[in-house]
Amino acid sequence: MRVAQLGSGTPEIAVVAGVHGDEPCGVRAIERLLDDRPTVERPVKLIVANEPALERQVRFVDEDLNRAFPGSPDATTHEGQLAHELVDELDGCLTFSMHSTQSHADPFAIVNGVNETAKDIVPQLPVAAMVETSNFAEGRLFSAIDTIEVECGLQGSETAAENADRLTRSFLTAVGALPGDTVRRDLPVYRLTDVIRKDQADTYEVFVENFTEVEAGAPFAAADGEKQVADESFYPVLMSSNGYRNVFGYSAEKVDVLETPATAD
Repeated sequence: MRVAQLGSGTPEIAVVAGVHGDEPCGVRAIERLLDDRPTVERPVKLIVANEPALERQVRFVDEDLNRAFPGSPDATTHEGQLAHELVDELDGCLTFSMHSTQSHADPFAIVNGVNETAKDIVPQLPVAAMVETSNFAEGRLFSAIDTIEVECGLQGSETAAENADRLTRSFLTAVGALPGDTVRRDLPVYRLTDVIRKDQADTYEVFVENFTEVEAGAPFAAADGEKQVADESFYPVLMSSNGYRNVFGYSAEKVDVLETPATAD
């Protein structure tokens, strides 16, 4: 784990990248911040988490770090021990954690709960949606630390790296660490409701778009040509033919739209 800091004092804000070693976009964003060394109005902690996995360009060494929190110093896995160290390092910090995905090109945010912090900060970020995942939070960083996660774009793409830089600077502006203003957007909010599992097969297909409603009775995916049909309407999230080993993605319900407050003339 590599830890750096912008500004002096004790940080109450942190930016984390490299939780997964095959998602380098956030590392690029942190490296750019360290190269630029912008003047900050609040100190910021910058962390590159899973360096061994990044060096090997694999998701993890022993187990998924973002399913290992809060971890333990006595864990038998690299990630189990690293999770404990990372929680200790982030204690007292509002944390911004960057990821990428094989399922959706446009950035979106993932939160453990739609609390006042999420309602304030996430609409100021250049994201297409906010996903609330409290039913599926076990072992994830935001189950242990107050965290806003973002999916920056398609894994390994230059666009995801550019998005990560833009998202990080928007976050730091929103929390008052960088000077300037943000743009507040109307933001749809979704809540994950179930895992969409996939059977072992040679070929997988996905017929739907993430965040676009699937009507009851519509086919949405297939394994070796065997179609899966929606029992009831849902919104797909993180749906991909090759993203996860055992699941296509998640089903979600649309629960809200956070609207931009009207301004007086």
